[in-house]
Amino acid sequence: MTPGAQRPSFFIGWDVGGWNCEKNATSRDAIIILDEKKGIVGAPWRGNLRACIASARTTQAWLQALFAMCKAPYPESSPSITMAIDTPLGFSDEFVRLITRQGCVEPHDTSGLNRYLFRYTERHLFERGRTPLSAIKDMIGSQATKGIHVLAKFASQTESCGVWTDGEGFRAIETYPAACRSAPVVTGLLDGQPPLGHDDKADARICAVIAYLFATKRGVLEQPSADVPLGEGWIWIPRNEA
Repeated sequence: MTPGAQRPSFFIGWDVGGWNCEKNATSRDAIIILDEKKGIVGAPWRGNLRACIASARTTQAWLQALFAMCKAPYPESSPSITMAIDTPLGFSDEFVRLITRQGCVEPHDTSGLNRYLFRYTERHLFERGRTPLSAIKDMIGSQATKGIHVLAKFASQTESCGVWTDGEGFRAIETYPAACRSAPVVTGLLDGQPPLGHDDKADARICAVIAYLFATKRGVLEQPSADVPLGEGWIWIPRNEA
């Protein structure tokens, strides 16, 4: 890249399937890549990323593989890439302490406020009328461990609450398409876009839009407060007024 030149930016949405999602006809990994003009790069992809994750030895190799699967050339200049992922990317501090036998808390009578089942960010959504899934009770532990594994392997540095990075231009965040798809800031960006033929791809496109908003207009997304445990992460969704 020419000195002083700006890195090209791309925004990836990943709707996560389980480790063995090739056996699940209705729910698999889906990847959508957007460019700086919010156009789809290459073609949407759907399948199982397990082998791709296992074979890549570096973050760049993994990103190159994602571009290849989407039938798009990987940029020659070092790109800035933001990825938004649809799966829990952490567990509650209370649950971690419980399974490591470091302490316990009394569970709340209301399931959505149970600190073993839901993280701070999920309880925050529940109190605002949302019904996020739990990695503990809603059979998405496979997807959650898959997403967390990718962070550990390719974006092991915590930049700030809910933001992971490799330190070389790749950032990953968590989002929740069901809480985003009707937000005006999202529908405005998707206005006129054709259907993609599968819910997994549609959710991946919403994730990619959130990645774009995070990188370019972060203020329209709800920010984590100082009370959020750093290790639990944060679900990035549009603010109520956005």
